[in-house]
Amino acid sequence: MKNPIATFSNQNRAQLLFLARWLAICGIVGTLAGTASAGFLLALDWVTNWREAHPWVIWLLPVAGLLVGLLYHYWGRDVEAGNNLILDEIHAPQATIPLRMAPLVLLGTLLTHLFGGSAGREGTAVQIGASLADQVTQVFRLRPRDRTLLLIAGISAGFASVFGTPLAGAVFGLEVFLIGRLRYDAILPSFLAAICADYVTRAWGVGHTLYPQLVAPAVSIPGLLSAAGAGIAFGLAGRLFVGSLHTVTRLYQRLIHWPPLRPVVGGVAIALLVGALGTTRYIGLGIPVIVQAFTEPLPAYDFALKILLTALTLGAGFKGGEVTPLFFIGATLGNALTLLLPLPLPLLTGMGFVAVFAGAANTPLACMLMAMELFGSSCGLYAGLACVVSYLFSGHYGIYGAQMVGQSKHGLWRRQQGRRLREL
Repeated sequence: MKNPIATFSNQNRAQLLFLARWLAICGIVGTLAGTASAGFLLALDWVTNWREAHPWVIWLLPVAGLLVGLLYHYWGRDVEAGNNLILDEIHAPQATIPLRMAPLVLLGTLLTHLFGGSAGREGTAVQIGASLADQVTQVFRLRPRDRTLLLIAGISAGFASVFGTPLAGAVFGLEVFLIGRLRYDAILPSFLAAICADYVTRAWGVGHTLYPQLVAPAVSIPGLLSAAGAGIAFGLAGRLFVGSLHTVTRLYQRLIHWPPLRPVVGGVAIALLVGALGTTRYIGLGIPVIVQAFTEPLPAYDFALKILLTALTLGAGFKGGEVTPLFFIGATLGNALTLLLPLPLPLLTGMGFVAVFAGAANTPLACMLMAMELFGSSCGLYAGLACVVSYLFSGHYGIYGAQMVGQSKHGLWRRQQGRRLREL
């Protein structure tokens, strides 16, 4: 008969070794990702401020597009898939992600923002975090299964550090690659890497945008129905964004066969459109407009113009990410919905901020946590309901084509389980 005390002691020893090992690994990953994100955010602030002080630079966007196109055509073809390459490596590991993914996406993103493209920053941070994390594979001689956990941790570290949301970052890494299911064996690495990366970024003295702490009304049937109705609108907006991005991408590919020329043409289209609009509010990250959406009514068409400019930018091959533009789209759409729904303007704006992203990225749990980390816990119920409904109504579409359907969102879609979004 086994000695229960000895068995318990052996189990504890194994658990302590597992914890110590991943503390060391995630400490390295978090330090690398957090430091890289700190430098990236500082550089991004500088190029954004310079662009806003010199608006004429938008007319050089086609030149920047040519530089980005040539960089990836000659040196980055094997990393051009970006986030989708990382997700593919999680699903079916093949080879270590090339380290050059990090400097290429960093340079491409800074060029995009400096000259006036409409893009985000999450894609850059996630690619930097995952590519740096994957280099640790060889150092620790990790098995394929552990390498998968390391990639997930790298995603979490990049996301958490660039937005200052460690809980949302940890869950995003667990949730993003497999729709409807979580990898519980990756919980510890994801949380350790996210917390460490966020701490390191802040330790470098790099701050994040501060948003108002939202006060939600008392729970009521009309309020919950309004939140659900808003969630439907947010999910459809996320689906519209994904459809627009894919349509524009295919259009560029069909009409322009030499890849470096696509961002050149895209840059011309964006510059002409910005010139016709007479404003730069729809390019770059759009943080000032997002902040403004919490305090005053904005034009109801703001979200649609941001969808158009972002689709033209990313579809042409410029670099960055989709998430901050989705924040812009959601915040301005929520702002516009105050004309129809009996919820406070700041609350609807915050709900849209996270819920459109939840639908477009198929990550409702991460977005619920993000709402509470950014806007305070009192908005959790309303924001959570909006995220869940948005997730359902966005369908089996998403900004990451390499996402796999682990569990369909509805019984009518069960036949789509086990397939990647790009295959649907």
